Amino acid sequence: MKMASIPFGTTDWSQVEPTEHKGDAGLAIWRTRQFGDIRVRLVQYSPGYVADHWCVKGHILFCVEGELHTETKDGRIFVLTAGMSYQVGDDCEPHRSSTVDGAKLFIVD
Repeated sequence: MKMASIPFGTTDWSQVEPTEHKGDAGLAIWRTRQFGDIRVRLVQYSPGYVADHWCVKGHILFCVEGELHTETKDGRIFVLTAGMSYQVGDDCEPHRSSTVDGAKLFIVD
């Protein structure tokens, strides 16, 4: 990833318009900024959230609050708590996320 032509700036995430995305269960609230090909999001998963798809997009994901369970298509499960992160490349390993009690994530993809 090359981060070109992005001038220095700050983001007050409370001022970024939220969008709702339903999962198989629960809801994800995204606050999204787009910088060329780079998408930066602050995402809040409701308690009981389960993703409705296997994701193949690459991400760098940081768990800000709560606990996130991420399953890879081959059956492995990774648990992130506040202060942990994961990274995965585009089309590398299909994955999907869920949370029991909710989670807040900072994602760059």
